[in-house]
Amino acid sequence: MAGAKQPHKLTIADLDLAGRRVFIRVDFNVPIDTSDGTIGDDTRIRASLPTIRHALERGATVILASHLGRPNGRRVEALSLRPVAARLAELLDRRVTFAADTIGPSAHAAIDATEPGGIVLLENLRFHTEEEANDPEFARALAALADVYVNDAFGAAHRAHASIDGIVHHVKNHASGAGLLMAAELDYLGRALGSPARPFVAVIGGAKVSGKLDVIQNLLEHVDALLVGGAMAYTFFKAQGQPVGRSLVEDDLLRAARDLLARARARHITFELPVDHIVTTNLDGTAEYETLTADDPAIADRRGVDIGPVTVRRYAEILAGAKTVVWNGPMGVFETDAFAQGTTAVARAIAAVDGTTIVGGGDSIAAVAKAGVTDRISHISTGGGAALGFLGGRTLPGVAALPDRRTDAAG
Repeated sequence: MAGAKQPHKLTIADLDLAGRRVFIRVDFNVPIDTSDGTIGDDTRIRASLPTIRHALERGATVILASHLGRPNGRRVEALSLRPVAARLAELLDRRVTFAADTIGPSAHAAIDATEPGGIVLLENLRFHTEEEANDPEFARALAALADVYVNDAFGAAHRAHASIDGIVHHVKNHASGAGLLMAAELDYLGRALGSPARPFVAVIGGAKVSGKLDVIQNLLEHVDALLVGGAMAYTFFKAQGQPVGRSLVEDDLLRAARDLLARARARHITFELPVDHIVTTNLDGTAEYETLTADDPAIADRRGVDIGPVTVRRYAEILAGAKTVVWNGPMGVFETDAFAQGTTAVARAIAAVDGTTIVGGGDSIAAVAKAGVTDRISHISTGGGAALGFLGGRTLPGVAALPDRRTDAAG
């Protein structure tokens, strides 16, 4: 099978941080209750702590920058990062200075007023239109705040924004590298595509084939088996002439679905679609539902909402023999308890794998949490769109911008 070039980037561990101002691009795009500033889920803040602590322990002054929501270049008080500064101070048990702007006099004043070894959190990057436009002058202004640049925001690495891409070209002495979270993402995802322990099994679910078409296409170059669930399965069903009832189907991708199935056969890859499913008329679980085989025309005017028990057993058998697993996307309408059983069962099967397991995507991450097996997953990817881009074989601007680690000829 085709290999994939694994990115070997300089990391924060390779950089001299002592006595330096270190600009760390983090992903603090967290849900905030606008009525009282309460943070609903601080997972992304916690994920940044190892990199922040690493810099502090080596004598750096830490300058943090993030986006929050989509203010579209306007100052929106509800999207201020001020509540995040307060939560970060609690988690680190130390003072965090909040800068009222991202660049300019107030940002410089906040940094200058911070004692060496302190922490400054800048205001929302996206309050400036120049951030998303990757404006070179804005990128230069960000770089002027610090001596060293570290990108720990893998979740934003697919965006060619000023704080992700442009800033790297203006940092003093090209002192840039990946943070610990970014490095872990690149390591796990890179090894999965480049040198996986086999068998390598990918589990792909979710609503639409279109959202993951390039991911499936690229994974077929690397995996030994691909297991499909969720509404996207119905586009494949219809492409094969099977009844789909009122299930979600992307008619414009029927040919693409047939091509993927043909490619899998040609490469002798196991391409599994559900053999049975749960069908109903309502997605909220209030209507009657039953289990049918996937080829049963009795689906009629109903729609598929979860994989069935036979499919669960089949997928679990394949996963039991895997040594590398990548999972992205639920097997059904996971947000409705009645239709979450397939997704939860897959979560438990993946957790039982004796090998490397990588889980990404909000519903998949929620599923392993609901099943109580998060601590049995090798790597939980915070990447979202960036992880899908990576798995789809796309070059991520935030990764490409970082300097490569030099390797010898044998490397």
